[in-house]
Amino acid sequence: MTNKISPNRSNKKIRIVTKVLTKALKLWLRSQVSDISQLEVEIQASDKQLLSGYIPKVLVFARHAIYQGLHLTQIKLVAENIQIDIGSVLKGQPLRLSEIVPVVGELIAEEKALNASLSSDLLSSGLNEVLHQLLPEHEPKAKGIVWQNIFLGHKKIILTATQNQKIAPQDLEINLGIDLLNGNELQISPIRIQEHTRVYLDSEDGYKLNLGTDVDLKQLTLMPGKLVCHGRININP
Repeated sequence: MTNKISPNRSNKKIRIVTKVLTKALKLWLRSQVSDISQLEVEIQASDKQLLSGYIPKVLVFARHAIYQGLHLTQIKLVAENIQIDIGSVLKGQPLRLSEIVPVVGELIAEEKALNASLSSDLLSSGLNEVLHQLLPEHEPKAKGIVWQNIFLGHKKIILTATQNQKIAPQDLEINLGIDLLNGNELQISPIRIQEHTRVYLDSEDGYKLNLGTDVDLKQLTLMPGKLVCHGRININP
């Protein structure tokens, strides 16, 4: 007589696999950030898909995460078509991606969070590079820039920074209008950079900022006190 696995035993096995996989996903997500206050993960897969290591969809919700020094207020993500080695995960090994995973979602960064991010190398070096492109003759990176504050308005950002802090401090104010040009480019226009009453740059021509091929933004909303992004990014193995 052929032994049959009862539905209860099968369901119990799936629940164990789902529990282990959810824990592994949470551990992997937590390993990508230095701090996070809330993290919720929901796996959407059939029994057969789950046991074969294929996950059609994962929903992720996180609050107050810090990624490479960037403070992110809220994140909602949907990742699809994920392939994993389910056997290694069930043995307690860390989850590893074998292929690029496209992730669609929403990111919210409040003004307070962005100001807390100014000390990060990722944000400060990015701002230095933009300033260097806008004012190449002044070589701001060589003079030393300390970013002080970010103010978010309607479709604009106001940045304040100190230049030559140890020798002859100069306070800069940078006013940038920002809009989405296409999926991976931002249009920065108008631009006004001044030091007290001296104006270094006042232009309507604008500057295009490339975000890279792994980014495909659908919507970028700048409002007083908040930045909201909707789009897709690729998570590389």
